[in-house]
Amino acid sequence: MSLLRSAATVGGLTLVSRILGFVRDQFIAFTLGTGPIAEAFFVAQRFPNLFRALFAEGAFNNAFVPLYAKCVEGEGAEKARAFAQEVFSVLLAWLLVFTVAAMLAMPLLIHVIAPGFTGDGDKFQLAVDLTRICFPYLLFMSLAALQAGVLNSLNRFTAAAAAPILLNIVMIGSNLVAWLFDTGNTPTTGYIFAWGIFVAGLAQLVLLTIASRRAGMPLLPRWPRLTPEVKRVIRLSVPGIISGGVMQINLVVATMIATTFDGAVAYLYYADRLYQLPLGVIGVAIGVVLLPDLSRKLRAGDEAAALGSQNRALELSMFLTLPSAIALMAIPAPIIHTVFEHGAFTRIDTFAVAAAVLAFASGLPAFSLSKIFQPGFYAREDTATPMRFAIISVVVNVAASLILSRFLGHVGIALATSLAAWVNAGLLAYTLSRRGLFRLDAKSRMRLPRILASALIMGALLLGGSWLLRANYAEEAGFLAAAWGLLLLVTGGGLSYFAIAHVSGAMRLGEIKTMLKR
Repeated sequence: MSLLRSAATVGGLTLVSRILGFVRDQFIAFTLGTGPIAEAFFVAQRFPNLFRALFAEGAFNNAFVPLYAKCVEGEGAEKARAFAQEVFSVLLAWLLVFTVAAMLAMPLLIHVIAPGFTGDGDKFQLAVDLTRICFPYLLFMSLAALQAGVLNSLNRFTAAAAAPILLNIVMIGSNLVAWLFDTGNTPTTGYIFAWGIFVAGLAQLVLLTIASRRAGMPLLPRWPRLTPEVKRVIRLSVPGIISGGVMQINLVVATMIATTFDGAVAYLYYADRLYQLPLGVIGVAIGVVLLPDLSRKLRAGDEAAALGSQNRALELSMFLTLPSAIALMAIPAPIIHTVFEHGAFTRIDTFAVAAAVLAFASGLPAFSLSKIFQPGFYAREDTATPMRFAIISVVVNVAASLILSRFLGHVGIALATSLAAWVNAGLLAYTLSRRGLFRLDAKSRMRLPRILASALIMGALLLGGSWLLRANYAEEAGFLAAAWGLLLLVTGGGLSYFAIAHVSGAMRLGEIKTMLKR
């Protein structure tokens, strides 16, 4: 299976997940809006995800996947399975201890992560209760992520990419339960949603466990032992833990600052969900596939093939990410109005979230670029360099958040996140290039400027279209008018972009088909 076809598999399933995620967030917005119950729930579900990124997708997998892929390539499946099982057992033991300790210390942790809640006793206690319910999600998803790394290294991407779909299905079901019992915008609904997060994490772990077993790589817990191989993973993980840890400081600081502004936690949540759609479908999907692909090619000593993979991944990523970013910057309000402005979600909320979407979207290409460049380090077992750049980007993010939020409120927090992303991507690209590990080939040098020009022209057309359709987004226009207006904008923008890209030679339609079939 080729790199781009694998990325299409991951991206396609991620797209299904993100679409269902939109439905889920529409239901949440309708039921909870941006009020105190919504803010308590968003803090609760975000907290375990902070640590999940640290222990799962971040440190452990970035250290584990290259070693596991090379073990499969060089020492065979049985040796690789024993190695994966040893790592799985140590990770499970650590996560059990950490989860129990965090749940016991939850009031103190909420004081740290949501200081703005301390003035409201009911909101604070609700956040503590909901976070305790959600926190085992960290345990479930970290173990699932390790199994996903095993499957991805075996070129089995489907189950891992499909797992997040379960989260959205369960949360949609939780909304239906709240509607069935008519709990409304009350703490009871918050508890229903929190238990939904718990069940969704367990369901994803079960799915990945079954997939690993079917792939001939069942990971069963043993008594944890610090074997030389496990110690090597831990040693390589330390920079990743520091890197992931400092990256999570970004989110912690953002949340801390956001809790001091009314509604800001909810505004940033909904904005984050919107810009994560193209990031998850494009940047993350290509990054997931690229790491094991580079690891295998470097193991075989084929530097030219590794460079070619990165160039083609960069082209495809920018071809899809740049128009997504410009579209989100051109028409954020029509999108938010159509998707979220119903029930408890008001017109004021729409404009507040739209401003944050615009700020986040300005950093979207940088987030995708980082996903393309980081595997170039991890595949060579260099986790220290990305760690140093992550620390620099965190310093930028924290300083910019503190300064910009004073003048722009929650929008300043989003803008600081994008600024830090550009700093990180720039440092990664510069260092790879300086080391002679990455350069743009002739095809990329020809395509990338044309991709940017095509996206900018599409953005201008979207601005003109949104002005012509402005009546569709008046408060009295109704949902159907907004929906068909957005459909026209999205369809027109997409068709115009692909047509301009085809004519300009940025990316011809036949070339896309060929890459995916290669």
